[in-house]
Amino acid sequence: MKSSRSRPDFVAPHLRDVPRSGIRDFFEIVSQREDVISLSIGEPDFVAPWHIREAAVFALDRGATSYTANLGLRELRQAVAAYVRRSFGPSYDPDTEILITVGVSEALDLAVRAVIAPGDEVLYHAPCYVSYAPVVAFAHGRPVAVPTRAEDGFRLRREALEAQVTPRTRALMLNFPTNPTGAVLAREDAEEIARFAVERDLLVITDEIYSELTYEAERVSVVAMPGMRERTIFLNGFSKTWAMTGFRVGFACAPPGLTEAMMKIHQYTMLCAPVVSQRAAIEALRGGDRDRDHMRAEYEKRRNFLHAGLNEIGLPCGLPGGAFYVFPSVAGRGLTSKEFSLRLLDEEKVACVPGSAFGSAGEGFIRCCFATDIEDIKEALARMGRFVRRLST
Repeated sequence: MKSSRSRPDFVAPHLRDVPRSGIRDFFEIVSQREDVISLSIGEPDFVAPWHIREAAVFALDRGATSYTANLGLRELRQAVAAYVRRSFGPSYDPDTEILITVGVSEALDLAVRAVIAPGDEVLYHAPCYVSYAPVVAFAHGRPVAVPTRAEDGFRLRREALEAQVTPRTRALMLNFPTNPTGAVLAREDAEEIARFAVERDLLVITDEIYSELTYEAERVSVVAMPGMRERTIFLNGFSKTWAMTGFRVGFACAPPGLTEAMMKIHQYTMLCAPVVSQRAAIEALRGGDRDRDHMRAEYEKRRNFLHAGLNEIGLPCGLPGGAFYVFPSVAGRGLTSKEFSLRLLDEEKVACVPGSAFGSAGEGFIRCCFATDIEDIKEALARMGRFVRRLST
C-alpha cells in the first residue's frame, strides 16, 4: 500500500526560490526550432584563433594531462600580471594575488563566497547578467538591485547607489562593459563610485570580461581609481576577448588575504583550472593582440549596422559603448518583453532574449547579440521589421 505522505523536499530553503537562468530557458526553446536566426546567446561566433588551439593540441601532445597548482600555472599568472598592469594599471604579485579559475563564473562565485556572511547585502546595477543575484543568494547574502535607466545610457550614478545602501551593505558588484545593455563606465562615474566605496567602506567586485570590447569610449576600470586596489577583486578571462568560451578559464586579482580566501574554496571544490586551457591562455596573452583587434573591429561594424537597423524599424535603442549587445525598447507594443520575444520567435523565427531575464529593470526591452554573421543580422532585421509593422496595424 502506498504511503499517503507527500514526498520530502530535500532542497535547501535558500535555493527554492532562485529562478533558472532566463537566458538558458529561452535557449532551450530556441534549440528545438529549425531555421532560427539567433541573436540570443552571448558567445562569439569566431573560432578561437589557430595558434591558441595549436597551443592546446601541443600541450596534449606533450602530455599535459595532470593537475596544476591550485593558484594555476605560474607562467600563466605571470602573463596575467603583465597583461593587467599593461591594460588596467595595477600591479599584482603572481605568487600571492592572482588565482586562475574555471571561467569568470567560478571567479565571481569564489569572490562572493569569500567575503559574504549570512545577511550581508550586496549592491549590483540592473539590468544585469543573470548570475549576480543568484550567487549572492547561494552565499546566504541579500542581493540588492540598483536600477539604471535607458535615458541615462544605463550609467551607474552615485545617487542611485546612495538610495540603496544600508548599514548591512558589504559589497558592490560591477560589470562594465555591461551585459545586457552594452553600457560602459565613464571616468567621472568611476571616480564617484570609488569615492562611494571608500566612504562607505565597501568591497568592490568588478567583472570586466568584456573590457577589451570597448569601442569609442575610453576604457576605464574602477580598480585603477585612488584607494581602490586594496578594496577591489578584479575579475576577467578569455571567453569573450579571444573566443575561448569552451576552454573555461578566467582569473581573479586581489590583495593576498582575499586571494587566499578564494583559493581555499577553489582548492576544495574545483582544485584547479584545466591544464590544457591554461596553456592555451598563455598563448592567447602571448600573441593575441592581432586576433583581438580583428574581432573587435568586426563587432563594431555589426554593432553599427544592427543599431541603425533597429532604430529604423521602430525599436529605439542607444548605441552601446561596449560588449556585443544592443538593448532596444519594445515598450508600447502591448506585449511584455517575454511575449514579444516568443511571438517574434514563433512568427518570424528570430531569437532575442527578453529583457525580463535580466531582472525587473530589464522589462520593456530585448537583448540582441551581434556576435553573429552580418548576413544573418540583415535577415533578422528584415524579419523583425515585418513583425513590428504587423504589431502596429
